[in-house]
Amino acid sequence: MRQPDCFHIFVRSPSGTPEAPHPRAMTASRTDQRQQLGRWGEDLAAQHLEATGARVLARNWRTRHGELDLVAREPDGTIVFVEVKTRTGTGYGQPAEAVGKVKARRLRALACQWLATERPPGAGDLRFDVVSVLRPRGAAVRLVHLKGAF
Repeated sequence: MRQPDCFHIFVRSPSGTPEAPHPRAMTASRTDQRQQLGRWGEDLAAQHLEATGARVLARNWRTRHGELDLVAREPDGTIVFVEVKTRTGTGYGQPAEAVGKVKARRLRALACQWLATERPPGAGDLRFDVVSVLRPRGAAVRLVHLKGAF
């Protein structure tokens, strides 16, 4: 199996990026905290994709079978389906490790549904990426973009 291309980004200055509240500092329920952290990670991933020249076509596209976090089109026409995983620590492994075979299979099926529904004109190649966002308390945010992850 081909190794995915990997880009590491360390965000040291919050200027221009949304600030994520640390989960312990929030007063909302645990589910709300996770959703807020996940939304923040998706915002950061979308900004990263746009900074590389991609155009985000869809965010949080849902069906009864699941959700696609981000769908983007690169300048060369490649349609990229992006799964974003955001964590505050590595107690359960790196965020991208949460995308296993079952999740990859579900994302492929969702991508087929999205393509059939949206029918983007001039669609080129297809690719599945994983963007891993790690936001440890008191440390720099780390974004890792795995291109062609599965």
